[in-house]
Amino acid sequence: MQMLPLLEGGEETLIGGQAVMEGVMMRAPHSYCVAVRRPDGELITEQQPVHRMSERYPIFKLPILRGLGTIGQAMTLGVKALRFSANAALDDGSQAAGEKPMEISSGMMTAQIVLMLGVFLLVFKFAPLVLATRIGAKVPSLSSLTATNFLDGGIRAVILLGYLLVLSRLKEIRRVFQYHGAEHKVVFNFESGKPVTVDNAQAFQTFHPRCGTNFLAVVIGISFLFYPLLPIHGFWPRLLIRIALLPLVAGVSYEVIRFAAKHPGTLFAAISMPGLWLQRITTKPPDDSQAAVAIHALEGAMALEEKQGGELIIA
Repeated sequence: MQMLPLLEGGEETLIGGQAVMEGVMMRAPHSYCVAVRRPDGELITEQQPVHRMSERYPIFKLPILRGLGTIGQAMTLGVKALRFSANAALDDGSQAAGEKPMEISSGMMTAQIVLMLGVFLLVFKFAPLVLATRIGAKVPSLSSLTATNFLDGGIRAVILLGYLLVLSRLKEIRRVFQYHGAEHKVVFNFESGKPVTVDNAQAFQTFHPRCGTNFLAVVIGISFLFYPLLPIHGFWPRLLIRIALLPLVAGVSYEVIRFAAKHPGTLFAAISMPGLWLQRITTKPPDDSQAAVAIHALEGAMALEEKQGGELIIA
């Protein structure tokens, strides 16, 4: 769940990031760096320049579309960072001299993403609508189109909460959630203007308003309010329209979070609260070594940004 690089006041927020397996990816406006600790304790990094989607394709400067461009690029970088961290985990240094360590190919990663997308549609689109439709058929008071759609949204939210709670119980995922907390603490430290150190970073909280967890919560909230307005009957038409409207819902959700970030005292800012509550599940307090990895990723991204002549300014 990435920290979204939202646009504020005409400039892009400088730093976003994502937790990966035993590491953290940090992104500046035109560069990114992922730092991972291998099983043997060695800290390795990968750095690459990044071009904003709006610079390459001006159409992504438009409302709604700019959110889709930002989210799409964030997902692409996130997959690259996850592949790098997974390959680092496979390279435990036990290979014989000259032997190439096992790696996850791009084809394997693509197949996994397609599988995950299918599971997402099954669990968060198909299953809730099936349950809501069957409950509506047995409970007359919940049989109307509006009631069934609201029930569908409620079931989806419960499934998400249960899913995150189950994930948080897994030892490996808990460590990812600790790196997620380290990422947030280091970003807070950087945004505060104080020197970025382990001690300073550990003084900050792990709940950040730009986190992808907030975005996920807003997507579910907007879906909950929007889908009941659709005058579409029949199970399959309703399922297909939900899938077809996913890009629109995602784009609108980005605009809501962007507006809330620029106007913290408004009602829109309250929309971020459920996402902050969810971060009590998706972030955990990191230890000092995990915070150090996040700082290393930040320093790598900043160094590459400065080399490219990027402005090191917080929006």
